[in-house]
Amino acid sequence: MNVVPRRITIVIQLLGFYLLIHGLHREVEGLGINYGQLGDNLLPPARVVQLLQACKFTKVRIYDTNPQILTAFANTGIELIVTVENAKLAGFSADPQQANQWVAANIQPYFPATKITGIAVGNEVITAEDTSSMGNLVPAMRNIHAALVALGFDPYIKVSSPHSLAVMGSSYPPSGGRFKPELATVMTQFIQFLVDTQSPFWINAYPYFAYKDSPDKISLDYVLFNAAAAVAVDPVTNLKYNNMLYAQVDAVLAAIYMLGFNRVEVRVSETGWPSAGDANEVGATPQNAQTYNRNLVRRQMLNEGTPLRPGMRLEIYLFALFNEDSKPGPTSERNYGLFLPNGVAAYDIGLLATTSPSSATISLSSSAAPIKVEHMKYQRFMYMMIIVLMLGWQVL
Repeated sequence: MNVVPRRITIVIQLLGFYLLIHGLHREVEGLGINYGQLGDNLLPPARVVQLLQACKFTKVRIYDTNPQILTAFANTGIELIVTVENAKLAGFSADPQQANQWVAANIQPYFPATKITGIAVGNEVITAEDTSSMGNLVPAMRNIHAALVALGFDPYIKVSSPHSLAVMGSSYPPSGGRFKPELATVMTQFIQFLVDTQSPFWINAYPYFAYKDSPDKISLDYVLFNAAAAVAVDPVTNLKYNNMLYAQVDAVLAAIYMLGFNRVEVRVSETGWPSAGDANEVGATPQNAQTYNRNLVRRQMLNEGTPLRPGMRLEIYLFALFNEDSKPGPTSERNYGLFLPNGVAAYDIGLLATTSPSSATISLSSSAAPIKVEHMKYQRFMYMMIIVLMLGWQVL
């Protein structure tokens, strides 16, 4: 019997196992998280960095330019999207000097040590209750971008603005996605800016809202990524959808195509599921939140694209890192966090190596010792795998 092919087969199998474990240990490249700060009992930024590193998050979005956070993230390699508050848009739109001053005060002192990769100019500006900011959005973005160009930062920091799905006039089937007619002019100007600056289109997409409003019409498995087979088939494209998030993203892509643009990347700037809610907030449970986020992380580990763009990895930012007790609105608004304010996991979605079914916690001491210990354990495991590979070849 020729043992050489058998040796090769077994060594390849061992090598495949090695690569699988190595891949699971690495960060999920297309996955980020939103780090809100509307709480009076949150961890300090330096300890938040430890938590993010332990979870292998390398992309974070914040809703301001908190100097403590910008300082804490320096030299960590974590990519950071910062935000211009909606209230500042009118000034930035009317006066380029205000935009220059903002960039000089909030970006220049920290970049590149802090890896700022994006500036969100407002959040859901076009669909905000105060519609006066709508006309200020694109001019403010242009002035922020011009300030970055003057400093030579524009190749590294992209300017965009997250929208809610309320900008959509129709979203089903996905191929029928259209922006509201009254938004056509501002959306055309907005997307043209994205094309000119090679920036992404950010959308805040929450299948939870659709399910909450129509639980008798929408499959829970479909919104939780639990469907084994296609639940919806687009009658125009014949594309099959087994989850609502991808259908929502493809509807946005279709709306962009209808305005004459086809080279814009769509990224999900927010998505999540609340673990608690008011009596009328159907589906807001820890079990559903855990299922949604865990399944989404698993999808991200596969670097999936949507059915309309299967070859392009969909970048997604989970909402949110923490439960925030100072947020206004219904109970659900204060219960989107993967973690409680003290760093204990609200539920386990498989990100922490130190979690267990009974205790999903992580040590957050002032030093990075727990993280270093995990890294040392991993290194020892890798050395053992190499030894197994060598012995396997010699013995067979």
